[in-house]
Amino acid sequence: MKEEVNHKGRIVRMTPQTTTVSIEQHAACSQCHAAGLCGMADVAEKAIEVPTDPYASYGVGDEVEVVLKTSMGMKAVWLAYFIPLLVLLGVILLLVALGVAEVPAGLSGIGAVTLYYLLLWLFRDRLKNEYVFTIKG
Repeated sequence: MKEEVNHKGRIVRMTPQTTTVSIEQHAACSQCHAAGLCGMADVAEKAIEVPTDPYASYGVGDEVEVVLKTSMGMKAVWLAYFIPLLVLLGVILLLVALGVAEVPAGLSGIGAVTLYYLLLWLFRDRLKNEYVFTIKG
């Protein structure tokens, strides 16, 4: 398995803190085994912020390759899909086992998943610091 997921893009903006790279979807994304991990398979164009390297030799308009470790993509899959599924099933099964009717148990499960995604949204800045793209030079 590949250790990293790469995408070619073009630098559209640079500040001392961040470099914004615009990535366009290519037909190869649909064939990539990691396309589901990075979310590029269903997006026509995406802007990614990368920490600016003060010693970089690239500038606005340059084509670059943006890299994310595959392990970070797998962690994103767990946070976005697997854990919410466990929360949903856990709440529904627990409530049904306690004798709650199926409809209220199902609605409670949906509410629990909604709360989970709200917590992810509240901690988005902390998570953003963990998912750092780099520009391969």
